Amino acid sequence: MPSAKYIFVTGGVTSSLGKGIISSSLGKLLQSRGYSVTIQKFDPYINIDPGTLNPYEHGECYVTDDGAETDLDLGHYERFLNIPTTQANNITTGRIYHNVITKERQGAFLGKTVQVVPHITDEIKRNCLLLGQTGKYDIVITEIGGCVGDIEALPFLEAVRQMRWELGHNETLVIHLTLLPYLNASKELKTKPTQHSVKQLSEAGISPDILVCRTEHPIPSDMRKKIALFCNVNVNCVIESIDAETIYDVPLLMRKEKLDERVLGKLKLAHKTEPDISSWKYFLGKLKNPTSEVTIALVGKYVELPDAYKSIVESFIHAGAMNECKVNILWVHSEKLDKESINLHFGTVDAILVAPGFGERGFQGKLDAVKHARENNIPFFGICLGMQCAVVEFARNVLKLKNAASTEMDKSSSYPVIDLMESQKDVTQKGGTMRLGAYPCNLKKGSKANSIYGKIKITERHRHRYEFNNKFLTQFEKAGMIASGINPETKLVEIIEIKNHPYFVGVQFHPELKSTVLNPHPLFVEFVKAAITYSKNKK
Repeated sequence: MPSAKYIFVTGGVTSSLGKGIISSSLGKLLQSRGYSVTIQKFDPYINIDPGTLNPYEHGECYVTDDGAETDLDLGHYERFLNIPTTQANNITTGRIYHNVITKERQGAFLGKTVQVVPHITDEIKRNCLLLGQTGKYDIVITEIGGCVGDIEALPFLEAVRQMRWELGHNETLVIHLTLLPYLNASKELKTKPTQHSVKQLSEAGISPDILVCRTEHPIPSDMRKKIALFCNVNVNCVIESIDAETIYDVPLLMRKEKLDERVLGKLKLAHKTEPDISSWKYFLGKLKNPTSEVTIALVGKYVELPDAYKSIVESFIHAGAMNECKVNILWVHSEKLDKESINLHFGTVDAILVAPGFGERGFQGKLDAVKHARENNIPFFGICLGMQCAVVEFARNVLKLKNAASTEMDKSSSYPVIDLMESQKDVTQKGGTMRLGAYPCNLKKGSKANSIYGKIKITERHRHRYEFNNKFLTQFEKAGMIASGINPETKLVEIIEIKNHPYFVGVQFHPELKSTVLNPHPLFVEFVKAAITYSKNKK
């Protein structure tokens, strides 16, 4: 018998239907019933991981505690389940093939011809079973990226088919997410795309147990019967997933549709207890009934694609709910920001966040944003490159170190206040070679960071190559910018802040990666609180 039950979530008709949100919502409901649940994502692209992908290609790159660069859906898994993920939670076609080819080069296949079946499918199955064999989880949910019918997805679907046969149907379950489009001209929902999608899945040898139908309108009971009849599922296993006001409504909507009950029934699992989602409802109550409202400028160079900053956006939602405040984000493209337009962009904002990123494009605009926030006492928060921008701006305009720079932008600067870390100087490969994952940080007693966290020792997740140059630290601290967070082993500066400012904090790490519904990140909570205070004082 396997040590865990396995749920596979596939999708059809179109991408971006919300497999990650459905997986997370189901995981939350099962978790709230007393089951131990984890979720993993199988991505069909050939990159080893998303670490080298442009954010325009794939949204943000999410980083786990153990230093894996992963798909942004892992952020949803963590935000909903409130438990960390690992390298094992995100597998790509590239990693599967890399593992198989490495074994082949080592002679592991004894000279046999290496083929998609069985070698690639066996490696997919091995990775799928890894989390279930740890003994930590009762249920493993596996989201298969892309759409049924994609060439890239075929080996994954074949692996799922084999696992269904090998483990048995009471040990595995397939949920297929599909679309019921609404034709405005005829004022009706259409089931044919769903039927074709299920037909394609059946051609891969897989019959779905449950259908989750994305829709803009309620599904009439006669249409549910039609879908059940033509897709060979029980009527009560046709689940309506209607467009929601917020993704955080989806667990409650899935509970109303009894998705968790259907899953437990199919897997022959006991209904241990009714799901305890009171804390989730409390969060939603605060989210939907704010007592105040602020506008925060998010300055970045990928603002055309909000998914590039997905975790930051969600962190604002968590922190906003904690403060009973609606946070409006003003997206500001750093390339379009200059000294002349600065007041136009920031005239009505209550706080400014300078976002992470890489490269010189838009760098000057970020420096201008920092300067405006510092000189006008507007709450400021800089993350990763945003923190480095704060350091460069302070060096140029307060310390008067002309042409101070990061060596990422100017290798010949006389004042390299941000420099390549020593450990990165011999690195030539790009993928998976940055300073990645969780590192410890000690906070300075009496600092703003210390007061925000309420403790001295913390750990946060990193993804960078450049760092504060400690040769300049004494000059900075004498002028009022202090290093309030230091890595205890390497002495690298992890947090900077300015005294006598309402909120001026820069962090080298990515706090947005640890913010969850039930545990909003304290830096975001206090940043939103500072924005509320600033907003009130303006009036």
